[in-house]
Amino acid sequence: MNCEHPPILSWDICCHVIDNWGDLGVCWRLASNLAARGQRVRLWADQPELLDWMAPGARAGAFVGIEVRHWPRTDPTALPPALPPGDVLIEAFGCEIAPAWVAALQPESAPGKPRRVWLNLEYLSAEPYVERCHQLASPVMSGPLAGRGKWFFYPGFTPATGGLLREPGLMAQRAAFEREPWLRGQGLPDSTDGGGAPRVTLFCYEPARLPELLRDPALDGAHWLVAPGRPAAALERVWDASVALRAQRHALPHVAQTEFDRLLWASELNLVRGEDSLVRALWAGQAFVWHIYPQHDDAHHLKLEAFLDWLDAPPSLRAFHRVWNGLIDAPLPPVDLPAWRTCALAARDRLLRQDDLASQLLSFVMKKR
Repeated sequence: MNCEHPPILSWDICCHVIDNWGDLGVCWRLASNLAARGQRVRLWADQPELLDWMAPGARAGAFVGIEVRHWPRTDPTALPPALPPGDVLIEAFGCEIAPAWVAALQPESAPGKPRRVWLNLEYLSAEPYVERCHQLASPVMSGPLAGRGKWFFYPGFTPATGGLLREPGLMAQRAAFEREPWLRGQGLPDSTDGGGAPRVTLFCYEPARLPELLRDPALDGAHWLVAPGRPAAALERVWDASVALRAQRHALPHVAQTEFDRLLWASELNLVRGEDSLVRALWAGQAFVWHIYPQHDDAHHLKLEAFLDWLDAPPSLRAFHRVWNGLIDAPLPPVDLPAWRTCALAARDRLLRQDDLASQLLSFVMKKR
């Protein structure tokens, strides 16, 4: 299939916002990527109001090809709306759509007609199981949907996975980005008033080693660009007079995804968290550290190690990740911005040789129809 001019299909993407907005962030980027390829998307979210800052105008229909709808996920009496059924149904991250909604949004295909495709878009990981499980079928064995089947689709970092979300023309936008005018437009210090000090984007959970990082010599005079919510609260708890002598902090509002991308492009060090911002840090090509979502059974330890292996992280960056994420109890290693940026650029080059997720998803769906 030619993904430059694919057939126009209608897609239903269902998103349960668990916490920290990452689920919706990924789903919105997927919807945008599909719409950029001429597809028609209905995005169903149980907290669609979050898009008011993530993608201003989305709920009002400002984005061609995307219709945002409220999904009353927790209301067992909520009947599915009377809408034309779609061609593709995506359960984002196993969000479990009620059978009545599946039957309404994607009824069984009529004989002789193209098959409708039901998918579970899984979480991102570099672990080996992703390549084994990508594109596997999952038949429904019982209940009102018995006999139906869906497919597992795994994002990933290797050619044997579904790839990563990357908009058409993203790298051209990155290359054309003018940092200084953008910083001034955001009311942030540029090179003329910020000196040669690095800019550090802080988008994290509550890293216990943040006080050590604030005193790292490589970040002397740094401008800390701090996301609202948990990052701002984490920094507030450890910011004191001695730190204020060495650095400056700049509280940021919630920003649209497009501006968040530019924030990462403009920073020499990006401290990111979750799935969506990790991918955007990779496309930014700047030094970054990933604060992985912690899991109670420590499953995130293996996930982080698998990612560091794929990243081919230099020893300093590997050790920093382990301490930053609490895998080991040791002093925080020194920041090495040049080595970490070199690693990030090499990883980005590898990823750019692979097809992006939306292109692969379109190709997969057409084969299954």
